[in-house]
Amino acid sequence: MANLEFNQNEDLNKQAVSELRKRLKRIYAGGGAKAVEKQHGKGKLLARERIAYLLDENKPWLEIGAFAADGMYPEYGGCPSAGVIAGIGYIADRQCVVVANDATVKAGAWFPMTAKKNLRAQEIAMENRLPIIYLVDSAGVFLPMQDEIFPDKEHFGRIFRNNARMSSEGIVQIAAIMGACVAGGAYLPIMSDEAMIVEGTGSVFLAGSYLVKSAIGESVDNETLGGATTHCEISGVTDYKHPDDKTCLESIRTLMGMLGKPKDAGFDRIKPALPKQDERQIYGILPPSREKPYDMKEIILRLLDHSEFEEYKALYGQSIVCGLGRVDGWAVGVVANQRNVVKNGKGEMQLGGVIYSDAADKATRFIMNCNQKKIPLVFLQDVTGFMVGSRAEQGGIIKDGAKMVNAVANSVVPKITIVVGNSYGAGNYAMCGKAYDPRLIFAWPSAKIAVMGGGQAAKTLLQIQKASLKAKGEAINKEKEEVLLKDITERYREQTTPYYAAARLWVDGVIDPLETRRVISLGIEAANQAPIEKPFNVGVIQT
Repeated sequence: MANLEFNQNEDLNKQAVSELRKRLKRIYAGGGAKAVEKQHGKGKLLARERIAYLLDENKPWLEIGAFAADGMYPEYGGCPSAGVIAGIGYIADRQCVVVANDATVKAGAWFPMTAKKNLRAQEIAMENRLPIIYLVDSAGVFLPMQDEIFPDKEHFGRIFRNNARMSSEGIVQIAAIMGACVAGGAYLPIMSDEAMIVEGTGSVFLAGSYLVKSAIGESVDNETLGGATTHCEISGVTDYKHPDDKTCLESIRTLMGMLGKPKDAGFDRIKPALPKQDERQIYGILPPSREKPYDMKEIILRLLDHSEFEEYKALYGQSIVCGLGRVDGWAVGVVANQRNVVKNGKGEMQLGGVIYSDAADKATRFIMNCNQKKIPLVFLQDVTGFMVGSRAEQGGIIKDGAKMVNAVANSVVPKITIVVGNSYGAGNYAMCGKAYDPRLIFAWPSAKIAVMGGGQAAKTLLQIQKASLKAKGEAINKEKEEVLLKDITERYREQTTPYYAAARLWVDGVIDPLETRRVISLGIEAANQAPIEKPFNVGVIQT
């Protein structure tokens, strides 16, 4: 399959993956060498070391939100991974969610994105009924930003609300206090089913010694106030006391090994098989330019077991490809944007990446069929939006688009979204963007996420800026207009990258395309532990 264009695509996509790994390596360094040395000097393991020790060896680990807060909070020195590590892994052969504060990053203090990331981890646990383990080591709310983290619905307090809801629903929560655990944050481990504490380094209290002194005049040290001895022997707040991090983590493994079996949602799985078409060829098939066409079916064949794809309505609504296949043994329904230019049954040309009325109609029916058959859905996004213009409007594109959005929004089977390329405007919604509750949503380095394409947006923004300057009496010559357009284009380009999206948790992470099958399989395995309880009902649908 080698040709000049294929080879060029392959080189550029491999460079993009190399850049991804370089960025991740920087993020994995956390707060840096000095902060690492400080934690080790206290006899503590680092957050990532704790997770590695806790998890089963040779089992997959899917990190969630590695890029959270990347490039944000520069005025405070940044906050790599939002100061907390989260993901899906296995403990004693049981799939679970693990959340660990990174004390090398601002002593594990909570920034606004820290709260958002913790809530996302809890959401994954709740949707999939996965046990969740908290490894707590945090100085509490980052006070300079308290107004952005404390009082709103999706802020800090929602975490404790979720603790209570998970407890009522029988979702196992185990917490280990392995460092500081202060103020409102103290409720998180104590609202878990079981809380353990590490002697000498772990402490939990509503107010530290300095605040106690200023509030009531009492002089007391933090160990006496809320250390392991106090809470395991006097207050009864914590359930287990351990001499060090490793013993504590081994205790969690023991508890996890005794859990009863999870329920089974009944999603179909047979013996896994690799694709017959070489997955690595994805690098050569996918063009680095987001404007260039390519055949999405060639990508699909390299993601499915045996490269077998049972395409649905293959000759109708061809700008969306729908069909059935398997990923790592799991039955899946694939909904993907076709990027090649196609011809409809009337011989009319249809642009790749655009959703037309016939494609929306087909996708809606297919999504409903998958819900009827209890087959999980996989969305592969490379969409520039819905077709526009008088012909499309008269053909009812809004009605057909609304129908597709309705089906996606009301689906009860698990949905997993991979942003392959463009993810623009209402196309993001129809193809199960973050607002439509995908169980997992990951992006390839080639992804672009925005309300519209960069060229269109930049020109629109330029017109707005020119009108604003004109209203102030400022004249714009051609040279200044070109400078403005360049600045606007660059700023907009930066805001559409997958890393910008991942920093804000619009996606759960950025992955090498070769990790896609693993992500989908782990996501469906997690979803299989949460039986579907709500009947599928689209309500009033546009016809």
